[in-house]
Amino acid sequence: MDQGNRSGVTEFILHGLSGSQELQLFYFVFFMLFYFSIVLGNLLIVLTVISEPALHTPMYFLLSNLSFIDVCLSTFATPKMIIDFLMEPKTISFEGCMAQIFFLHVFAGGEMMLLVAMAYDRYVAICRPLHYASIMSLRKCTSLVVGSWLIGVFHSVSQLIFTVNLPFCGPNKVDSFFCDLPLVIKLACTNTFTLEVLMLSDSGLIAMSSFVLLLISYTVILVTVRRRSSAGMAKARATLTAHITVVTLFFAPCIFIYAWPFSSLPVDKVLSIFYTVFTPLLNPLIYTLRNKEVISAMQKLRSRQVKAISQRKIMFLKQKV
Repeated sequence: MDQGNRSGVTEFILHGLSGSQELQLFYFVFFMLFYFSIVLGNLLIVLTVISEPALHTPMYFLLSNLSFIDVCLSTFATPKMIIDFLMEPKTISFEGCMAQIFFLHVFAGGEMMLLVAMAYDRYVAICRPLHYASIMSLRKCTSLVVGSWLIGVFHSVSQLIFTVNLPFCGPNKVDSFFCDLPLVIKLACTNTFTLEVLMLSDSGLIAMSSFVLLLISYTVILVTVRRRSSAGMAKARATLTAHITVVTLFFAPCIFIYAWPFSSLPVDKVLSIFYTVFTPLLNPLIYTLRNKEVISAMQKLRSRQVKAISQRKIMFLKQKV
């Protein structure tokens, strides 16, 4: 990294969610409970899919990967935000700030591509059911997941490679709870119009194009489902409703923030919380509460765990006797 370009700025000051000291403790407890719920809920889905053979299908393979990436997306900034509620000033090093930008775009870009992959899976399952097993093979599913991560990394590097060499020579206050790219580049001591256009053509375009592609895909699928009437199609309709809800909740804030990077609005901070904290918690709730197979698998997993604990207790008591 070119030390000359940094011009002495070694850290940034985060404004956080609110300047009110009275709310800091409330926010600390609230978001700490939220974060633990995100981690436990999503890891439970991953563990359930791995341990239950009935869920070893392409749809649940992709769902478990979505849960894993949701844990990552909520972890890149939320733990620091929680700690910062008890800290003043809320500072982050230059390197830490760049790392947050990098991981945000890796995980967010990867999740966008993974949601597209899940839409493709539903399209094949509903529109080409006779060919589903051959098209959605384990190799294809693995390629879709790996491809999602690679696109996320490439997208993030393309954003960061120009940002790290910007000259930061004075202003270092970021009006958010983490280093968000549109806010950080505005602090540079140079004309950032070209970089903002690049961000618009990269982040804004990938978010908007993915969202439009998903809307078209789900529209085609819903039309197909509507033409058929059966118990299987009713189940498919419920699954699609969950998918569309997740897609809308995730993409809407991203598009609002990154499709118009030239202006910063107070609502941007709220939207950032939404797709980094709230959506990763809503995903497991939406998918599990509307999915009898997942609920049944979780109940089986719980029963096995209770049985294993009981057996260990019995063996322990026998050894004591």
